[in-house]
Amino acid sequence: MRWMQKTAVAATIAAFGVSGSYAQTPSGEPIKVGILHSLSGTMAISETTLKDAMLMLIDEQNKKGGVLGRPLEAVVVDPASDWPLFAEKARELISQNDVAAVFGCWTSVSRKSVLPVFKELNSILFYPVQYEGEESERNVFYTGAAPNQQAIPAVDYLMNEGVERWVLEGTDYVYPRTTNKVLEQYLKDKGVAAEDIIVNYTPFGFSDWQTEVSRIKEFGSAGKKTAVVSTVNGDANVPFYKELANQGVAATDIPVVAFSVGEEELAGIDTAPLVGHLAAWNYFQSVDTPENADFIAKWHAFIGNEDRVTNDPMEAHYIGFNMWVKAVEKAGTTDADAVIDALPGIEQANLTGGMSKMLPNHHITKPVLIGEINDEGQFDVVSETEDLVPGDAWSDFLPESKKLEADWVELKCGNYDTEAKKCLGDAATSN
Repeated sequence: MRWMQKTAVAATIAAFGVSGSYAQTPSGEPIKVGILHSLSGTMAISETTLKDAMLMLIDEQNKKGGVLGRPLEAVVVDPASDWPLFAEKARELISQNDVAAVFGCWTSVSRKSVLPVFKELNSILFYPVQYEGEESERNVFYTGAAPNQQAIPAVDYLMNEGVERWVLEGTDYVYPRTTNKVLEQYLKDKGVAAEDIIVNYTPFGFSDWQTEVSRIKEFGSAGKKTAVVSTVNGDANVPFYKELANQGVAATDIPVVAFSVGEEELAGIDTAPLVGHLAAWNYFQSVDTPENADFIAKWHAFIGNEDRVTNDPMEAHYIGFNMWVKAVEKAGTTDADAVIDALPGIEQANLTGGMSKMLPNHHITKPVLIGEINDEGQFDVVSETEDLVPGDAWSDFLPESKKLEADWVELKCGNYDTEAKKCLGDAATSN
């Protein structure tokens, strides 16, 4: 970390040396940017940090001269972990506040809630969180991981570690159910017997994990190496991990690999009993690159607290926001149609090394990392893909999806049926 801090200071000084000479103070009517993240309710534990990250990115961009010479202005709303309220607040941002783009949502149910609004009002949503795939919308840019950029590589890693029995544990909504549908089929295709897979769902905010963890322990006592693939979301993760520790479920016995637990979620709990459990993301704060060191230093300076962590969805907003800025500058306007057309092909350096690219299917290329929880509440990277992985909108492991292709550049379609040679329109995006 000392090396990272020194590198960050040097990079920051160099940046100010350049921008101080050439950046002009933005002027004129502000370009409004919508921030649609839960600041209260069950998802506030994860989403509040994303609001703060967006405020930092907007502040940094204004220091560079804004966009098109105009200042950016953040418009923050609180959908309060209430899925219908997300749609209402999205409409408010677009119709009343006249934002040029919106950065927001965490859960897939919140994203599904706002999709009709963005289509009707022809605005742009940047969605920064891993999700279940099976979707590609013209008005949405997916900067989080698709299943082939997180879930599938995590299962492959565990298989290589000798895991034979699988607990697919999730919160009861669209992301875990669809992801587990993909994973269950993938596991069976790999030769895993049906009796070696169990799937379970609990409600948002679930706290009484004693019975569920006991069931996991019993399932793992059959003599085959067992792992939990967790799509548990939000504040339910805190009592889940506490109960794992209470019942002595160690990573050496039954490892848990999580898709929705990062540095922010671990900040509120004693991580000592969780050492060795895993998470699959495309970024960890512990990644040792100059770009990441600079980002962390700016985050700590902006937030005024060196204990505040960074995480994967923050990096996704960093990538998406900078891609949006480049697309607006390329188009010379904030007009939604022009920016949507300009975004495919835009590249942006990610924080783990390499250039992420916006693809014609509105997903991006990302590295895939597996990390082990350490006793400092951070992750030690134990596996990383050699190359950046292109995000798949439609899973190759579901028969109904394998034939579908998303391409908003040539095909102008999010769900083109390659067998029937036609665009299915909204028919295949209602998962």
